[in-house]
Amino acid sequence: MQRHHFARAGLLASMLIAGCSAPPQAGSDGAGDTPSRRYGQIDFRPCTLATEGANANVEAQCATFQVPEDRSRPDGRRIDLRVAWLESGNSGSGLPDPVFFLAGGPGQAASEVAVIVDTALRQVRKQRDIFLIDQRGTGGSNPLSCLGADGKELPMDEDAAPSEALLREYAERCAASLKDRADPRFYTTAEAIADLDAVRQALGANTLNLVGGSYGTRVAQRYAAAYPQHTRSIVIDGVVPNELVVGGDFATTFDNAITLQSEQCRKDAVCSKRFPVDTRAQLRSVVETLRRAPVTVDYRDPGTNAPRQEVLTPDSVVGLAFAFSYVPQYSSLLPLVLDEAAQGRYAPLASLARGATRSMDFQINRGMQWSVICSEDAPRYQAPAESSDSLVGPEVARAFFAACPVWPHQPAAAAAAVPLHSDLPVLLLSGELDPVTPPRYAEQVLKGLPKGRALVARGQGHGTLTAGCMPRLLGQFIDTTDAKALDASCLDTLSYVPAFTSFNGWAP
Repeated sequence: MQRHHFARAGLLASMLIAGCSAPPQAGSDGAGDTPSRRYGQIDFRPCTLATEGANANVEAQCATFQVPEDRSRPDGRRIDLRVAWLESGNSGSGLPDPVFFLAGGPGQAASEVAVIVDTALRQVRKQRDIFLIDQRGTGGSNPLSCLGADGKELPMDEDAAPSEALLREYAERCAASLKDRADPRFYTTAEAIADLDAVRQALGANTLNLVGGSYGTRVAQRYAAAYPQHTRSIVIDGVVPNELVVGGDFATTFDNAITLQSEQCRKDAVCSKRFPVDTRAQLRSVVETLRRAPVTVDYRDPGTNAPRQEVLTPDSVVGLAFAFSYVPQYSSLLPLVLDEAAQGRYAPLASLARGATRSMDFQINRGMQWSVICSEDAPRYQAPAESSDSLVGPEVARAFFAACPVWPHQPAAAAAAVPLHSDLPVLLLSGELDPVTPPRYAEQVLKGLPKGRALVARGQGHGTLTAGCMPRLLGQFIDTTDAKALDASCLDTLSYVPAFTSFNGWAP
């Protein structure tokens, strides 16, 4: 029987702003004897890319491309970038302006969501090659992994009560473990866009089509601002404005998303009858109950089916709700498990929270995320006045930035936070129920984009690239680069995921 404090879930949830919901797993490169293929100046070999949770793999061509870690010292340490090439359907002879996919996080590796990208860009891929470049510090690009002396993942003390001090102590140990492998100061968005342009030049491509998800939307905007002459079109999904302090607004955006989900239940006769207390109020009630007295819960681990006994805390419940709100298919479970908890049956809630923590831990490279947010966001963060009506308070942002006092970084240039103003064609996508990058963020960015257009996917959460007819619209937009001419009426078929009324599913 295992026992530990489950409150870490909330802290881990606050660290996730990824563009795709499935946790990744590594792919495999082809054998060394396999003949290579050249694209521009880069030699590729066959590889297989996989995404955990997906029922297929993607056959690709993979390569490494070296860049200086610190561009002011070109003779210093050099690092390998992992580059994956998804060939176009035209027998490898696609149009000359390929697509670069930019992953979310910060901390997600593009090659590790290849199955999702291949699905989303299946129409685009008929004519254009797609490149997945693991951003420095993630995946196969000199990852900023926190490793112990044995080379294994540096453990965090799971029996200790969660705190900012605990995260800072862990970050200190992580930074020390990187001393001979990387300098975290050089793993920021500014360095990433320079890497992207170096790869572009090596491939021999004059212009790029950029597709970014979540934090990747910031990378796309920054690249387009720095290299407009090499940018043909931009698709940004789950839009992060340059001026936004990532992590600083989570309490508000999450609260709004839960309210919207509650309103959908109230509009549905079956849901409102089954759950007379709306989701937001029920979540607050369960959290306040646990705040008065955390509960020890016996349950089965969702990954191993092993019996576990753990302390369920308010933080773990909020963390689960936050994680579930990313994906409507998950959030549809929330009214049911909260109703169970309100009646004293906490095992389903504990089991789901355990699974959510594991999923988020796999998604994000923590060190690379700290390098970005400590440089670009933490220096600009100003704590808002506390609101007694909010489901979570400023402790979410404090946890998000807790590592920054000890993590090696240097403040980003002020220009990094300047809104994008461009005549480039841009398609901005948002999920109506997105808990971290709501549609209003896209509208904010759209103000500087006269050739831009914002689309909102009804009933969707964080990440809409594969929703309904979106892959077809992406193909049409990147083909024509005319966002305003798109007939997006096919998105009207998207609808809401009904809430589970029992563990057998939703009512017919």
